[in-house]
Amino acid sequence: MVIEIDKGSGFCFGVTRAIGKAEEELGSGNRLYCLGDIVHNGKECDRLERMGLKSIGHEEFNALHNSKVLLRAHGEPPSTYEIAQKNNIRIIDATCPVVLHLQERIKQEYLADTNHSRQIVIFGKNGHAEVLGLVGQTDGNAIVIESPDEVSKLDFTRDICLYSQTTKSLNGFNKIVDYIKGHISPAATFTYYDTICRQVANRMSGIQEFASRHDLILFVCGKKSSNGRVLFTQCRNVNARSYMIESAGEIETDWLADCNSIGICGATSTPKWLMEECKIRIEQLLGGNE
Repeated sequence: MVIEIDKGSGFCFGVTRAIGKAEEELGSGNRLYCLGDIVHNGKECDRLERMGLKSIGHEEFNALHNSKVLLRAHGEPPSTYEIAQKNNIRIIDATCPVVLHLQERIKQEYLADTNHSRQIVIFGKNGHAEVLGLVGQTDGNAIVIESPDEVSKLDFTRDICLYSQTTKSLNGFNKIVDYIKGHISPAATFTYYDTICRQVANRMSGIQEFASRHDLILFVCGKKSSNGRVLFTQCRNVNARSYMIESAGEIETDWLADCNSIGICGATSTPKWLMEECKIRIEQLLGGNE
């Protein structure tokens, strides 16, 4: 039996950086809050919580004073920084540099259009932390498109400027571009920027190749991970025996029948140690050791 952990899976640079900042602060014995889950993986959040990291929502953040709060890789809208300044909250900013750059680009685009006649469109998931931060750069005026099916709601007689959430599908983005190109009025302009993180986008083809090499795929991922759902779909497209799990305890013995090769992979929010736990659990099940 071959059990292989995908070398390309695991934390992306932005998540690694955010967790490193949290561990550094917690290692100094300081009380640290995090605005939202630091990563969309419950097991990793539990580990950091045991170290002293406390996740809070925006309501609790708004009532906080004289404290230290880490902003995760997804980024935050300008209003969060304004509240922090008002309430004497020290911000440890772990916003991914790729996301931060995208925020700045969208803000500049919005401010340059003084009449706000241009539609700033973001291909992303409504309510996702990163998207909320991006929309915040436009005072809430950006239009969010979750899928190519929603593009028809745009006004094609007005200028359109399209961006993308960094973890969205490149294929979906290209479909939106093609649709707008085919429907935009000759009197309107259309500009678009592929702002999908290449470290994430490049995993699409890599994970498909990995999934095709094994009889069974175990995709380890937190239930809240948008990136995880996209990557898992890629796995299942090439390997019908693909299962999404959150922890080693979810692995079922029946899945392992008639397998010569098992692949373990995950999202950009999946820690390596969790995939290692899954490998150990498979070895225990195959060896009859519970």
